Amino acid sequence: MNGDRSSSGSPQRSWFERLSQALLGEPQDREQLIELLRDAEQRNLLDSDALAMMERVLQVSELRVRDIMVPRSQMVVVERDAPLAESLTTICDSGHSRFPVVGESRDEVNGILLAKDLLPYALGGRAEFNIRDVLRPAVFIPESKRLNMLLKEFRANRNHMAVVVDEYGGVAGLVTIEDVLEQIVGEIADEHDIDEGAFIKGHGKGHYTLKALTPIEEFNDYFDSDFNHDEFDTIGGLVLKKLGHLPKPGEEVAIEGFCFKVLHADSRRVHLLQMTIIKPEQSSEQAKAARQA
Repeated sequence: MNGDRSSSGSPQRSWFERLSQALLGEPQDREQLIELLRDAEQRNLLDSDALAMMERVLQVSELRVRDIMVPRSQMVVVERDAPLAESLTTICDSGHSRFPVVGESRDEVNGILLAKDLLPYALGGRAEFNIRDVLRPAVFIPESKRLNMLLKEFRANRNHMAVVVDEYGGVAGLVTIEDVLEQIVGEIADEHDIDEGAFIKGHGKGHYTLKALTPIEEFNDYFDSDFNHDEFDTIGGLVLKKLGHLPKPGEEVAIEGFCFKVLHADSRRVHLLQMTIIKPEQSSEQAKAARQA
C-alpha cells in the first residue's frame, strides 16, 4: 500500500506544481521570462529603454568575444621601438586612451600603453624615454570566451582592455570593457560620434567628422566646394576613388583642399572619416603636421 500511495502521490505532486506555476506565472525558461518582461512594458510597469537593456543583459551570456572584438587588421597599435614623437602622433590621431604595444609583428604584444602615462614625456618633464618603463601587463583571452564571464573578469581585475587570441595563439583582435558594456546599455557616444540624421560634425579650427555616406551635394553646400557628383554620390566613394583601394583605419588622402582620414572601415566599406580643411597646395603629410601644431 505504501508503494501505491507513493506512485499515486507523484502524479498529484506534479499536477500541483504545474497548477502553482500557472497560477503564479513563474517563467520556466528564458523565452517565458522575456514574454513576461514585454508584458510588463506593455502595462507601463517598465519603460522601453529598461526592457531593451534587460533583454540585452540576457543576450550577453550567449555572445562570445569573437562576436564583438575589434579585428586584428583594425587595431590601433603603438610600435615598441617607435620614437616618442611617432607614438604621440598615433595616440593623438586615434583619440583612444589605451594601446597594445607590439614588437616585430602584431602577434608580439609586449604590453598595454595608457596615453596618460606619456604626459610627463610629452610635456618635457622627463628627458629620456623608454616605452618599457611605462608598459602595463597585457591580458590575453580566447576568442571563445563568453561576454558575461569577460565582464566579470574586467570588474574583478580592474582591466579595461584584453588582447584576443585564436586557437593557435595568434592575435585575433582586441576587446575593451566599453565594447562589452555597449552590448548591455547600447552604443556609448564618443567624440567622433555624429548625431542620428546628421552627416557632418564640426570640432573647430577646420576639423570635422563625416559619415562616409555624406552626399557629395550636401558636402558641397556645407563647405562651398565643387566636387563632381556625377560618378559618385557620397564622400566615401570619392575617397575610395582617390585612394584606389579599400582603405584601413588611419589612411589619409588630400583632395582639393581637404584632407580625409579614415576613422572606421571594415572589409566592405568605409564608415567614418575625419576631415581637415587645408590649403589646396598642401599634401596630406603637411595637413597632418598642421593638425599637430
